[in-house]
Amino acid sequence: MGFIRILICWVAWFISLNLAAQQSFLVMEYNVENLFDCRHDTLKNDLEFMPDSPRGWNYGKFRKKIENIARVILSASRENVPDIIGLCEVENEFCAKTLVGYSQLKEAGYEYVITDSPDERGIDVLLLYQPYTFKLLNKKFIHVPTVSIGGRPTRDILHASGRVVTGDTLDVFLVHFPSRSGGWRKTEKFRLMAAGILKSAADSVMSVRSNPNVIIMGDFNDYPQNKSISSVLKASRPGKDIERNTLYNLMDGRKGGTYHYRGQWGILDQMIVSGSLLGEGSIRTDYSKASIIDFPFLLEEDDKYGGVTPFRMYNGMRYKGGYSDHLPILLEFELYH
Repeated sequence: MGFIRILICWVAWFISLNLAAQQSFLVMEYNVENLFDCRHDTLKNDLEFMPDSPRGWNYGKFRKKIENIARVILSASRENVPDIIGLCEVENEFCAKTLVGYSQLKEAGYEYVITDSPDERGIDVLLLYQPYTFKLLNKKFIHVPTVSIGGRPTRDILHASGRVVTGDTLDVFLVHFPSRSGGWRKTEKFRLMAAGILKSAADSVMSVRSNPNVIIMGDFNDYPQNKSISSVLKASRPGKDIERNTLYNLMDGRKGGTYHYRGQWGILDQMIVSGSLLGEGSIRTDYSKASIIDFPFLLEEDDKYGGVTPFRMYNGMRYKGGYSDHLPILLEFELYH
């Protein structure tokens, strides 16, 4: 009996030791749809979201929008808030400060990095991060010169490098590619340009880092099979053979979608990783660890096409108080240290 008791204690100690050495790390992406403040930026076309506009956008609606976003983030995980969050369609730093410092997220202690892009409407990408699990080392804003080929000014690509608890460096790229407004064929060249610049930046990281760990996320305004992702980034669903410096799209082939257009779901929000993160290293994930967050409160019935659709903030100019026209995505990593 004494030997069995010792054996049980040893097994319990061994399990606890391994559990202590394994830690979950969550990455989330969400196009929040038009997080605007109520003040006019004279350099931007933001008049649509003013108190005297047809939308009647005001501080009360802005606060409701902030709390809605905070609710989604806090609901994303049962236990811990996401360690890194990429948000698209955030107007400015005032919106970022309000979200992290004056909402339900305040106790989570997020810090942030936001771009200051030439986008005509003034929308940018915002990266929230937990400073204790992702120590920011460097940030860079990468310009996409779509104007040079006849396009409108678009969002910069945000590149943030940080150290995680394993001591490894994680390189995170957050994107919001040029929209399809005007037709996807006419606008495709702008997304191809953005994808080419992104691919060069990711390849540069993978050639310099001895142990490259790359995450690319955001609203690509393209589906996994479109050229910007499949041909330029060369990112597809991972198979049996994984190459360390190849990009893999963990949303490719997934059921459902993040965006609902004329009754059809599609995936415009992508979570792409370097093959090194799909191996047996100290930071690892796999295809099954990525998911689309489809909480019931984020959805409503589609009266026109049937089924369900994202619960939006507006239906045309009619205010509804919903969340976004996109659904968020989530990816879980395991850290071994």
